[in-house]
Amino acid sequence: MIKLQFVLGTGLSSRGIAWFSAGHFSHVDCVLPDGRLLGARSDACGGQPPGVRVRPAGYENWKERVVMTVPERGLSDKQRFYDFLAAQIGKPYDSTAIWGFAAGRDWRDPRDWFCSELAAAALEMGGYLPVLYAPVNKITPAALALAVSAVGAVVG
Repeated sequence: MIKLQFVLGTGLSSRGIAWFSAGHFSHVDCVLPDGRLLGARSDACGGQPPGVRVRPAGYENWKERVVMTVPERGLSDKQRFYDFLAAQIGKPYDSTAIWGFAAGRDWRDPRDWFCSELAAAALEMGGYLPVLYAPVNKITPAALALAVSAVGAVVG
C-alpha cells in the first residue's frame, strides 16, 4: 500500500508555507514499506543533509500529522512508484521552489524537488494519480492532499 504523511511543523516557516499554500500542511513525505520516510527537505534533519533523502520515522515533532493511504493498484504500479522515488534520492532540494510559486517554475522539472512535487511525480509515475492538470507552480502539500483524497485515499 502507498502511504503519504502530510504534516505541519511547529516553526514559523512551516506555518508560513501552510498559509501561503491555502492549506494546513507544510510538508509531505512518502512512507516507505519499512516505515522510514522519503521526502525532499531544505534543511538537515533526521541525521540527513538537505535534499531528497530517506529519514527515520518520527525524525521531527509535528504540530499536526495526517497519514493518507492511497488505494491499492497492481504490483507493477507500486514498483514504478518506489523505483521512481529511489532514483530521486540524493537530488537537491528545489531551493527556488518558494519563489517558483510566483514565478511559474515547472514542478515536473526532475533536476531538483520540493516535497509535494516529488510525491506528486511519484504518484503519477506509478499510475496512482492521473497526469495532473495543474498550474506548473501549484503542487503544494495542500493541493496534493486534495488530489489524493479525490482518488479515494483514506485518512488514518
